[in-house]
Amino acid sequence: MNNRDMEATWKYHDGTKHSSWSIRNNPHFLDWANRPQPFKIYPKIDPFSLPRDVPQTGVAALSAISEPVLSSRADSVPDLQDLARILYFSAGITKERAHPGGEIYFRAAACTGALYEIEVYVVSGDLPGLDAGVYHLNPADVSLRLLRKGDFRRNLAQATAMEPAVARAPAMIICTGTYWRNAWKYQARTYRHFGWDNGTLLANMLAVSAASGLPAEIVLGFVDAEVNRLLDLDTRREVSLCLVPIGRTSESLLPALREAPALGLETIPLSEREVAYPAMLEMHDASSLESEEEVAQWRGKQQVFPSSVPAGEAVRFQRLPEEEQPKDTIEQVILRRGSTRAFDKTASITLDQLSSIVDCATRGLPADFLEPPGAQLNDLYLIVHAVQGLKPGAYFFRREQDTLELLKAGEFRAEAHHLGLEQELPADACADIFFLADLTHILEGYGNRGYRAVQLEAGAIGGRMYLAAYAQRLGATGLTFFDDDVINFFSPHAKDKSAIFLLAIGKPLKRKPQQGL
Repeated sequence: MNNRDMEATWKYHDGTKHSSWSIRNNPHFLDWANRPQPFKIYPKIDPFSLPRDVPQTGVAALSAISEPVLSSRADSVPDLQDLARILYFSAGITKERAHPGGEIYFRAAACTGALYEIEVYVVSGDLPGLDAGVYHLNPADVSLRLLRKGDFRRNLAQATAMEPAVARAPAMIICTGTYWRNAWKYQARTYRHFGWDNGTLLANMLAVSAASGLPAEIVLGFVDAEVNRLLDLDTRREVSLCLVPIGRTSESLLPALREAPALGLETIPLSEREVAYPAMLEMHDASSLESEEEVAQWRGKQQVFPSSVPAGEAVRFQRLPEEEQPKDTIEQVILRRGSTRAFDKTASITLDQLSSIVDCATRGLPADFLEPPGAQLNDLYLIVHAVQGLKPGAYFFRREQDTLELLKAGEFRAEAHHLGLEQELPADACADIFFLADLTHILEGYGNRGYRAVQLEAGAIGGRMYLAAYAQRLGATGLTFFDDDVINFFSPHAKDKSAIFLLAIGKPLKRKPQQGL
């Protein structure tokens, strides 16, 4: 069982840390002529077009992000319009922009470098408007390509050791990661980005599913080889990351197990040449589960995460009153969302706004790796620069009491600039939220699979924060960081933890239009 050899995670994690030394001694220049194609294309499979004029849900964004699905129906079965809505607002193209290296197609969820290495597949039984099959989503033409005809849901249920959410789902969405499309820019650190970028996409997917009245959850426990085989993946280039069962049936009426022979389907190469980064493949192999028994054992071990000792002065979070909450729908917010390129350093946000962002994002992810429900792997630390009602300083968020505990007071814009890879964004933001985790404890419980889980959870919570910020007409952007310097800054409170993710929040800088000569 490779998953229990935790040295593999430490080797990868430590080997991909950023430091001032590593940045200066590993210069990397982008080869624009060899830039990867932004889409996976099956040139010999005809498209099945998804409907584009799909009714919006009308559900406010903050509710969609944070409220559980309330449905009195025994069965919640998506139809083709539901599926089209979920897929488009998770992975669809929402904006286009010309770039010196060609067109950039911005999609519904944030992604490192706008490289969109997460691919999306659908496995379903017969649905209203869609025949049973295994499909690949191509956002370029908003269509599905049929890879296998027939109902393969039992294959997935068996691969997940009969996880109830999978066994009773009318449809499953599978997310995969394509190494080279992201490694072209980020090299071996891409495996961390798999979790971040898959997570932001899942934040959208869960919110739109909830707004559509369809239960959904993240399933990380599965036999990797079985899911990869079903999707006919070349695992040197692309691997399965998670399953998301969509909808529920009152009874498990799964078809018989079906053979899934290799298909060898032709796809257009992403680039003329690809550069291999073996560390990513080794990390994925080390965190793979090899049998149904191992999946059941992995999922069955409940985790209890110890609380830290209270740090001192605390401020209670307070969400915006319902009558003051923004009414924009989840679809409107997703279409408006982007990654903020510059913050207004002179602006501030309110404590209510920050509280709403954190509260909506941390109410608990529906996921098979979080037990008991509402548990969380990542701890949140903040550097507050300009939040009305909060002293500038470094804080720890205590979820149990819904409070921010002051670790040290002071103006730390210069420190934030350094920690965020010496970028202006974290220095100019109103607040920076750092995701830190006790990797030793997580790996003891989950094995190497825990590394996938903690990165994905950070991306999903960060994705919810993106949406909650944009719902309030604020800005947000995900950033990378100097790993060990982050821990040192928040120590001794953060001693023995590891830096996982960083999100900056503030008011976007409104650039003045340039005057013509």
